[in-house]
Amino acid sequence: MKTIVGYLFIVLFFTSCKTQNLLVQEGNVKDTSTFAYDSDYQYKIRKDDKISISVWGEDDLSVGSTYGIYNSNEVYGKWLLVDVNGNIEIPKIGTTAVAGKTIPQLKDYLKIQLKKWLVNPIVDVKVLNKEVTLLGEVRNPNTIQVDKDHVSLLEMISKTGGFDFYANLKSIKIVRQQDDEVSITNLDLTKSKDILNTNILLHPGDIVIVPSKKNKDFDKRVASIVPLTSAISTAAIIMKLF
Repeated sequence: MKTIVGYLFIVLFFTSCKTQNLLVQEGNVKDTSTFAYDSDYQYKIRKDDKISISVWGEDDLSVGSTYGIYNSNEVYGKWLLVDVNGNIEIPKIGTTAVAGKTIPQLKDYLKIQLKKWLVNPIVDVKVLNKEVTLLGEVRNPNTIQVDKDHVSLLEMISKTGGFDFYANLKSIKIVRQQDDEVSITNLDLTKSKDILNTNILLHPGDIVIVPSKKNKDFDKRVASIVPLTSAISTAAIIMKLF
């Protein structure tokens, strides 16, 4: 019996060594100034964004208005989609280039245009699809909608229910795309003294990848040998047999 269990242990050990964690790839990760804190950062409208425009007291000029109850539900398509050319079609104003503009810039532009018909237009603009995606070893991997331009990494992790048991806190990846350029940074959250640098501020559109520890696959294989015991106790039993 010891011989059989010993053989299984050896097979599991070497096969687990070949198992690749797809969320941990050496050689392709680069730290860049892209992730440095920028107090002046503001989200810039992108292609395929969903834009709502609210003009106080003017439902005919609003799309997805936050000021009225009859034109406010995104579920029914109350938004404008930024097309491949970076434009949207605004009531009365017409085709408007919005890609690359910040929300305040677009609001100021709309106020100037609307003064042709309104004395003092009150305008609000929202991007409805600002979100951060969290993948891997968190309790509830998800894409989470955000209203703010700045949200911290740990704040977003908390919204998923926290890290799973096998989360590799030494190798958290953040993926950020700006136009056609993709940047990746690697964070070690086990360094408590470096919390100001590791708990970075995320931007809408960021992807957080929490890889698993290398022993996760091994523990699962060992657990399958003795289903009624935990992976840890199974490993302990096998070690005692030698």
